[in-house]
Amino acid sequence: MTFLDMLSAAERQNQSLLCVGLDPDPAKFPAHLRGDASRIYDFCAAIVEATADTVIAFKPQIAYFAAHRAEDQLERLMAHMRAVAPQVPVILDAKRGDIGSTAEQYAIEAFERYGADAVTLSPFMGFDSVQPYLKYEGKGAFLLCRTSNPGGDDLQNQRLVTVDGQPLLYEHVARLAQGPWNLNGQLGLVVGATYPAEIERVRELAPTLPLLIPGVGAQGGDAVATVRAGYRRQGDATTGPVIVNSSRAILYASSGEDFAAAARSEALRTRNVLEAARG
Repeated sequence: MTFLDMLSAAERQNQSLLCVGLDPDPAKFPAHLRGDASRIYDFCAAIVEATADTVIAFKPQIAYFAAHRAEDQLERLMAHMRAVAPQVPVILDAKRGDIGSTAEQYAIEAFERYGADAVTLSPFMGFDSVQPYLKYEGKGAFLLCRTSNPGGDDLQNQRLVTVDGQPLLYEHVARLAQGPWNLNGQLGLVVGATYPAEIERVRELAPTLPLLIPGVGAQGGDAVATVRAGYRRQGDATTGPVIVNSSRAILYASSGEDFAAAARSEALRTRNVLEAARG
């Protein structure tokens, strides 16, 4: 089953566009776990178990594990997600971007070591830095396109005067991903929920690609505006899915021992808001 097949199956089974981002920060853990990096797996596994039937995907952020020397806990977590939620694809949020020979090693890390179904990438170094990931049949790769941080304007919103039509950089990335770079239908795009007008523009330029949309929740993105900008009814088989990520608002919904139950409640609330927006 390809990554896109998994997305479609999870969306139907869980009736959800919600992706839960797994960004474990021990300083923000509930009181009985707070500050203990050895409990990262325990915290994340509890969140996964509580929300597995509410999501279209999970998205662990690799830096939150590596910073605490917890890569072994991430490996355990990836195996746990496959065991308890085999229907839910896992997007490894790594934002890698390097020359081809190094990209081959990062691809091994993402798909062989961790067993991810998809990975996030920076396209800044060009297609040869993306191509090694596409050698993994059925796996997905999400290219940073129009990100949710304010500094995205520094590059992504600049006009390319040497390219036909003088598109903005993020528009050019969207066209490349929709067109010549998408050799096997494996590419998607990352577009931030804080820029709904740009989401709509990216959807116009890349109608068939899945859109990974972070920024809902703690970053202030409007869930309803996000879905209306990026979602198109699935009656058209060529329309790409929308994956709306929320991390901190779900992970840290409670500072008590009920953190997993609180995370589930927040995930259900967010899922229902997204469902209402597309309905």
